[in-house]
Formats: sequence, C-alpha cells, structure tokens
Amino acid sequence: MEISTLATYHCLAFVWYFFVAYSITHVRTEERPSEVFLYGGQWKYLTVLNLVLQAVFYGVSFLADVLRLIKKLRCAKCIISSRDLLFSVLAFPVSTFVSISFWTLYTYDRELVYPKSLDGIIPLWLNHAMHTAVLPFAVLEILATPHRYPAKKKGLILLGFVAFLYISWVLWIYSVTGEWVYPLFALFSPAGLAAFFAGSLAIVISFYNFGEFLNRMIWGDSIVILDYRRKGK
Repeated sequence: MEISTLATYHCLAFVWYFFVAYSITHVRTEERPSEVFLYGGQWKYLTVLNLVLQAVFYGVSFLADVLRLIKKLRCAKCIISSRDLLFSVLAFPVSTFVSISFWTLYTYDRELVYPKSLDGIIPLWLNHAMHTAVLPFAVLEILATPHRYPAKKKGLILLGFVAFLYISWVLWIYSVTGEWVYPLFALFSPAGLAAFFAGSLAIVISFYNFGEFLNRMIWGDSIVILDYRRKGK
C-alpha cells in the first residue's frame, strides 16, 4: 500500500477510535444504571481501555506515515519500532480477545458481560463499534502493512505484564467496592477465578501467536527497513 494511502487510512482509523472512545466516556451520568460506571468509571472495562489503546496505536501509525512522507526517515524508524511493538504485543491480541470473548459470552448469557439495562443507554452502533469492528480493523492492519514482531520472550513478557496490571486493577476494584467488574467473576471460587484468569491469558497469548503467524504468512520474513539514502540524490 502506498504511504499516502496508508496515512489516510491510519488517520481515519484514529479519528474513528477517538470518536468512539469519546462517545462511550461521555455517557450522561444520570442515564447510567446503578450497577455500572461507578467506582473506576468506564476505565475498569477492558473494552473501553482497548478503545484508547487503538486510538493511541493509530495515532502513532499516522505519525510514522507522515514522517515517511516528509522524508524524516530517522525519526520515522523510531516511531515505526514503537508502532510495531504496540501492535504486536497489545493492539492485535487485545482487540481479538475483546471481540471474540465478548460475543461468545454474550451469546451464552449476556447478563454476564453486558446487562440488558445498557441497551437503553449505549446505542447498538456503539456496542458494535466497541465489540465487533475492532476485530476487522486489527486484521486489516495486518493486511495493510508488515509489522516487525519482537523476540518471542520479550513479547510474551510485555503481554503478561500488561495482563497482570489489568487483573490487579480488577481485583483492587473488588477489594474496594465488593463488586466485580463483570458479573461473570462472581460465579467463581477464588481458585476458579485464578484458573479463569490463567485461561484468559493463555487465549490472549494464542491470539498474539496467531497475529505473528498471519503477519509472516502474508509478508514472509520481510521487515520494514527504511532507506536513509534518497535515490537519485
């Protein structure tokens, strides 16, 4: 894909995610049901955190494209490295996990993850923007441009660390409020909950590996290499 086309796509994706994140974080207080959006606000939900993550990723991607267009290649190389690390370790696996896990649990029993009381507050389009569109966006990014994945050990350590931070945040909220972020968690014993978190991490890791596989299958072993010498100079 041409850099100008890629820049346009990344700019539009950034604007889209910024708009969606803005929309969900500005749900009017008086419209919120009592069981959601209390301690921690929307920032306790992985879905909302993922929207912010995607906005940051596409913002970084757009910046990298602009730097390449204006021939600031040394700066672009640094930004591209950050972009690739962000995409491989977080943006792709988290988006995939959010979409697939949400709709799986929603189909089984929506009250476990998305109470019916939210239907009158969060419009249908916003629900799909948060839980459906994130997956095709992630796949399209792999199709649009190659990404350099980090060493496996480094990538999994970073992914595991971020997962640990989020689980710690969930447990902290429960210790303060006595309420789980998701009603699903109340169904488990402590040992069962630990097993559930471990299983979820294993699934996220499998999505990380799947993203790496797709990237290699589509782009081979090619990596983004910036040519600092302008041809024809």
